Amino acid sequence: MPRPGGSGLPDLDRSHVFHPYTSIALQQERGPRVLAEGKGVWIRDAEGRELLDAMAGLWCVAAGYGREEIAEAMAQQARRLAYAHGFLAQANEPAIRLAARLADLTPDGLDHAFFCNSGSEANDTIVKLVWYHWNLRGRPKKKKIIARHGAYHGVTLGATSLSGLPYMHALFDAPLPGFLHARKPHFYREARPDEDEPAFAARLAAELEALIVAEGPETVGAFIGEPLMAAGGVIPPPQGYWEAVQQVLARHDVLLVADEVVCGFGRLGTPFGSQRFDLRPDFMTVAKGITSAYFPVSAAVVSDRVWDTLAAGSSEHGPVAHGHTTSLHPVGAAAALANLDILEREGLVARAAELGHGFQAQLRAAFGGHPLVGEIRGEALIAAVELVADRGQRRRFPAERKVGLRLHELCLEEGLVVRALGDSLAFSPPLVIGEDELAEALRRFGRGLERLHVELAGEGLVPAPA
Repeated sequence: MPRPGGSGLPDLDRSHVFHPYTSIALQQERGPRVLAEGKGVWIRDAEGRELLDAMAGLWCVAAGYGREEIAEAMAQQARRLAYAHGFLAQANEPAIRLAARLADLTPDGLDHAFFCNSGSEANDTIVKLVWYHWNLRGRPKKKKIIARHGAYHGVTLGATSLSGLPYMHALFDAPLPGFLHARKPHFYREARPDEDEPAFAARLAAELEALIVAEGPETVGAFIGEPLMAAGGVIPPPQGYWEAVQQVLARHDVLLVADEVVCGFGRLGTPFGSQRFDLRPDFMTVAKGITSAYFPVSAAVVSDRVWDTLAAGSSEHGPVAHGHTTSLHPVGAAAALANLDILEREGLVARAAELGHGFQAQLRAAFGGHPLVGEIRGEALIAAVELVADRGQRRRFPAERKVGLRLHELCLEEGLVVRALGDSLAFSPPLVIGEDELAEALRRFGRGLERLHVELAGEGLVPAPA
């Protein structure tokens, strides 16, 4: 029941909404930020305050807010056929056309799409398909899956186990057995003083191979990674990393899963991150940018190599017993097709590469020498600024000070949405953002950073600003 005397949306929210990734105590204390509308890269809350969304929601609103073309495509499809499932080979035109379009966009050989509702579900689906594939191949022990420390792959039980973030495992009895984690490819934090990027990449590949050998190659079925780690801190791969990793996987017949939930659909200036870093995956997961989050759609994309095994096994074992009520949803597929039309018509993938080059340079020029900034990293229209207490020593702030979250809050006060990933602040704006809007985002971030500097100096954590 609502609180006695309470009225309005904030009180209803406190009483009834269970928010994801939110402290219930903090929700009760502060209440929600209720959003009302959005247009382009701007969102407005219920109190009329405008915010420049430099995170595209959660890395997802690629085409920007308020796209009438997507809304109209959804409305027309809902009037014509609002729902159809995909069980027992039932199909509908938008879903068929979307699967064919994905086959055209993804790297060669990734021709078969299993539709889900979220990136978490798509990664969970692939866990099951990896196990199913090796069972059909007569290698039932080959089930372990290696991910990476710091990785984020979703929140279903399988995807949580893939993720390499301890706070996701605590109190959930995760990860499940059979999920392993290799070193995060973060050159700034993990490289040795005498290593350049190729040497660091070679060491990580050697460590991965040692892990596979120690576990027994006959027990390791797949390796999963984002081409560029996103929620794990915006970590680009060091030079030579993916080439060396793929050589290790090939030697031990380990399948490669490319999690493209964030990197896909232009974020890195290419259709997919796999094309940017020359990955040749056996599976690919896509979500977020496929509809610009106008409708929950994701896909587990299966290579011809794996598909042939599944198809051959179906004669003996029957249907692949996996699916969702809303797999192949026609309204979601219509939203995706309209969104992909926008990305193509407006040249947003190429634009992300061009605009992103200047964005990365401007970030470094503006903040690369700031006393609180240890590293700026990213690719095209995704970036992170890592805060440190001491630049020379790369010393972190005490975790209990929650410095990244504090800067996040200060930026909100300045009318800017970024995201705190620990003490790294992430940028991932809609691909439609303009140069003037990017410049405004950097100005607002700069004001928030200076306010944080003054606060931390007042607490004796850093020297006072010059």
